[in-house]
Amino acid sequence: MANLEDVPSVDLFTEVLRRMKCATKPDKRLILIGPPGSGKGTQSPIIKDEYCLCHLATGDMLRAAVAARTPLGTKAKEAMDKGELVSDDLVVGIIDEALKKPSCQKGFILDGFPRTVVQAQKLDEMLKNRGTKVDKVLNFAIDDAILEERITGRWIHPASGRSYHTKFAPPKVPGVDDATGEPLIQRKDDTAAVLKSRLEAFHKQTEPVIDYYAKKGVVANLPAEKPPKEVTVEVQKVLS
Repeated sequence: MANLEDVPSVDLFTEVLRRMKCATKPDKRLILIGPPGSGKGTQSPIIKDEYCLCHLATGDMLRAAVAARTPLGTKAKEAMDKGELVSDDLVVGIIDEALKKPSCQKGFILDGFPRTVVQAQKLDEMLKNRGTKVDKVLNFAIDDAILEERITGRWIHPASGRSYHTKFAPPKVPGVDDATGEPLIQRKDDTAAVLKSRLEAFHKQTEPVIDYYAKKGVVANLPAEKPPKEVTVEVQKVLS
């Protein structure tokens, strides 16, 4: 643990002020569901900061647990080393561990989990044992054709991470970075073929999760085809 004497005063005051602001916020336990490119990644940090929630990305959490050699991380590594999928119970256990952190005191955002109804049931069971439940599932609803236009038009400058879009944010010269003149690349995941298989998996596995939570009356459908600022307004309406 860091020695507080070594932390700059500005950082300490900033954190104290943040915690005071957070103390007045209501607790929220949220799940974000939507196909790739639907805008979850854009809205997630905004929601996290506004409501003082922790952001639980299961892939990052698994890697952290493996690196920290926690008991669950060790089990996860054994499965990965054998080329097996990490079990749902293990992933839920790692989420359960993460919820003990002070940063998760006001609640959490889960993005990328649950992907199946079985995972949703296991998550609900774990939360029930903690005396809590999912408050809201934000469904980033968007047409597949719009996603294809969004995703297959994305181009990246590898060195800086600057991103462009052939329609919405084109470079000054096609295929070339504005600042350096270096060539742009398209990520492997941003092709029509990869998107098609990812969307098929989403519709088959994850759409039933929306139905599962809709029966519990906690799903809010967001018009994810709108510009990001308009989606942010819709999110705030749903969560206020």
